[in-house]
Amino acid sequence: MKLVGMLDSPFVRRVAISLQLLGIEFEHQSLSLFRTYDEFKRINPVARAPTLVCDDGTVLMDSTLILEYAEALAAPRSLMPAALAERRAELELIGLALALCEKSVQLFYERMLRPPERRHQPWVDRVTEQLLAAHAALERRLARRPLPCTSATISQAGVSVAVAWEFTQRALAGAIDAAAYPALAAHAAAAEALPAFAAAPHGEGTVRH
Repeated sequence: MKLVGMLDSPFVRRVAISLQLLGIEFEHQSLSLFRTYDEFKRINPVARAPTLVCDDGTVLMDSTLILEYAEALAAPRSLMPAALAERRAELELIGLALALCEKSVQLFYERMLRPPERRHQPWVDRVTEQLLAAHAALERRLARRPLPCTSATISQAGVSVAVAWEFTQRALAGAIDAAAYPALAAHAAAAEALPAFAAAPHGEGTVRH
């Protein structure tokens, strides 16, 4: 099984860390959607990261769908709670983390790819408002109830929140004041110290099994 995409993507990194925590063996191929676009298309014509090439050649994409498949492979091992109420709360946190990732990526592309004179400020303001709302909601929830953060207890919400925080801090350096979100920052720092996170650091490298 092969995971394709760069670890500077929060969606790729979320999958890479989760596969390790689920005990699933995989190969990681770090391909850029910009510098190695044609090579990526040869693996997945849609050229979307993350891409997972299954053992039978099936190509999966979208981090949530890939992780749904991974959960089925790893069963009964799971990063998701079984009880309905707990799963609902978990999904709420994952949704907020993914919204944080999505809005951070949108702002990053605005900064990196669009010339300043072509930027639509009302759109930038709206995305920034959504990004800050996701941060605030996560901070309130983690301040009220910190997420477990050991290799044996971290959940999918714990992975996704930590990855989202790390991406935003790196991709939008200076845009989000870490001091304003102490619970989020503390959770991310604890998660980044775990072996599965350390083996898949944000950046252009490959997963170090």
